[in-house]
Amino acid sequence: MSDHVVIIGASVGGIRTAQELRKLGFDGDITVVGAEHEQPYDKPPLSKQLLLGTQSEAEISLLGEGGWEALGVTPRLGVRAESLDIDSMAVHLSDGEDLQYDALVIATGVRPRTLAPEVHELDSVFTVREIADARALRERADRGPVVIIGAGFIGAEAASSFRALGAEVTLVEALGAPFGRVLGDEVGAFLADLQRDNGVELLTGAAVETIEKDGDRTLVRLADGRTLSAGTVVVGIGSLPNTEWLEGSGLKLGDGVFTDAGCAVQPDGFGPHAESVFAVGDVARQIDPRTNKDYRVEHWTNAAEQAYVAARQIMDPTMAPSPPKAPYFWSDQFGLKIQMVGRPSEATSVTVHRFSVRGSEKKVAVYENDGALVAAVTFGWPRALGTCRQAWEAGATAAEVVEKLAALADQNTVASA
Repeated sequence: MSDHVVIIGASVGGIRTAQELRKLGFDGDITVVGAEHEQPYDKPPLSKQLLLGTQSEAEISLLGEGGWEALGVTPRLGVRAESLDIDSMAVHLSDGEDLQYDALVIATGVRPRTLAPEVHELDSVFTVREIADARALRERADRGPVVIIGAGFIGAEAASSFRALGAEVTLVEALGAPFGRVLGDEVGAFLADLQRDNGVELLTGAAVETIEKDGDRTLVRLADGRTLSAGTVVVGIGSLPNTEWLEGSGLKLGDGVFTDAGCAVQPDGFGPHAESVFAVGDVARQIDPRTNKDYRVEHWTNAAEQAYVAARQIMDPTMAPSPPKAPYFWSDQFGLKIQMVGRPSEATSVTVHRFSVRGSEKKVAVYENDGALVAAVTFGWPRALGTCRQAWEAGATAAEVVEKLAALADQNTVASA
């Protein structure tokens, strides 16, 4: 068993790994290195509860009662990992230290994609990735119209929060519909209606040409000649995995860090094996034994599950990895909980099914490939998500999950009668 575990990244994946190690009885040293000076916090609330003010910063802490001391972890905050030497089993830090490890967990997550550098130098332009972003954005809710670039989940959630705070919101999306590329046109159209029905001006098929200041206003100029005037601009156009510090380390990189099913990293080509090195969370590109394909999943649940897997492997490398669970994420928009299980990108067709539950209509988008269920998205029906998750993990067909959903709807209706 390792004597010193070093975790790079004070993310949910990193902190959960430390917590799981302690639960499993690890009594060695644990050091967590985090680039931010902030104490570790949960990131999904940044565009929702924290921005709205319905949760405090203390409530989104990733540390339990007693903090670092109770967990028995040494924090190194405000320090970045700059390189990895797998031969000497050391991480070179930005403060000049070479931190030795017996086991290493890479949990450096992702960073937002950005526009031109000069755009992000403007004091009115923000991304939503750190707690400082949410603090600043909440203070700007009453400073005039908000323009959000990108109608992905961050952009859509920010639009929902700003509308709840009373702001005028314009959501700019380059594609024909929000999430159209990932979830399909019909689901994208439904999500577009959700935004518009709640007072958001949604512009689709709209590319941003420039963003510039004009006095106290920020002008967002679109490629079609339109100009939007804003008090605040939020950029939510995707993310990039933080792997630059691993270049030249001998690890296999490519839109993330490649790992096996047990989260152990893979060597680059015929390079040396990186003993006792693991990757978890948004930065990890993990193999799925079911498909023999690798996937990088940017969602909270995945990070927590991989943390458990990595901790078990550190404790006992001979232990077989747990069977993969269904990829899952959720989003809260305008009081509607949107939940997804599986991988819509692998679907060849999608059908939106409607069910009557206690007098109201519930929608579930079912994605299939050659009859097999590959993903499902539920709208305001959490129990249906559980049914879809079980069906995905059991390898059910799309037809079978639709039957199960119909039976569930009937049960709920009878129970309420």
